[in-house]
Amino acid sequence: MVQSYYKSSNNDFALAHGDCFKLLKDFDFKFDMIFADPPYFLSNGGISLQRGKVVCVDKGDWDKGKSQEDMLAFNMEWLRLCRDKLKDNGTIWISGTYHNIFSVANCLTELGYKILNVVTWQKTNPPANISCRFFTYSTEFVIWARKMQKIPHKFNYDLMKELNDGKQMTDVWRMPAIGRWEKTCGKHPTQKPLRLLVRMILASTNQGDWILDPFSGSSTTGIAANLCGRRFAGLEQEEDFCKLSKARREEIESLENYANLLNHIEDLHRLKDYSMANEDISDYNQMPF
Repeated sequence: MVQSYYKSSNNDFALAHGDCFKLLKDFDFKFDMIFADPPYFLSNGGISLQRGKVVCVDKGDWDKGKSQEDMLAFNMEWLRLCRDKLKDNGTIWISGTYHNIFSVANCLTELGYKILNVVTWQKTNPPANISCRFFTYSTEFVIWARKMQKIPHKFNYDLMKELNDGKQMTDVWRMPAIGRWEKTCGKHPTQKPLRLLVRMILASTNQGDWILDPFSGSSTTGIAANLCGRRFAGLEQEEDFCKLSKARREEIESLENYANLLNHIEDLHRLKDYSMANEDISDYNQMPF
């Protein structure tokens, strides 16, 4: 039985502290969607430019480099465990860069997932290239795959088209990295923007659906899920990040803070009816842990 680190008052947000490899084996629950931002294994003394200063890009021991064989084994295991937690019509989104995303794609195929898209997230504000010896890195990739080869998945095509001014939405999403308004409780070193998670969630889930994040970090997935009227379960091994997640979730208990986030996220702001983000799901009693 998994012990919750934190649960929201209306049971739409649950967080467990511990190693996801163990926790994924310790509860029996099926999710509609999984988002995962696994380690890229890039904390090897590299540098970058932030706000005009050269800084080290090491994230922590959890991101230390691995051999190709170890990275493949790591990706194979967590993806295998996650597949067992998806409903048969469920989908998974995995973010990465060229350092890890090809390994992830190979594992998905071997495990029987069906890859639907590889979304390119084009950052509007990428960090500068210090060496000036190659093109500036300005993109990350997000693989979208479904659990089963022949069982249809959820895709809110009409909504995506509406959010794209009546045109089919492509697999290139142009969005900035996180803004100051997303860091009011602190900052995770690999924090993804709420805009990115909101679009994934709106595309592939319905109101009240359950979303899992096995590498929860500061729970951007959970905040985005709740803003969209979905429910969230996160797993995180670093207690400091669990504390940050709890603070972020408690922050949006304030209607003013909640509305502020909605107004910053274009996909939610464009919707004609905010009811989809405000559904009362307090009567849902079934929880993953």
